[in-house]
Amino acid sequence: MSDPNIAAKAPLKVTLEEGVKYFFCTCGNSASQPFCDGAHKGSGFAPKMFVAEKSGDAFLCQCKHTGNAPYCDGSHSKL
Repeated sequence: MSDPNIAAKAPLKVTLEEGVKYFFCTCGNSASQPFCDGAHKGSGFAPKMFVAEKSGDAFLCQCKHTGNAPYCDGSHSKL
């Protein structure tokens, strides 16, 4: 698989906790979007680990084409 699956063409608002480690789905196959559930296995994709810099709401990418992963940058509007 060379291109990720598009899980949705809109970001998902999630609440993050400062200092907590998260694993963002990069393949688009996770049933726990936008987070990884291991569905990437065998696809050539790997989750992107990130640590929340602050507590609060964030809009995470679900189209998997953002240039600012895991955060939405509006790339979904061009798909």
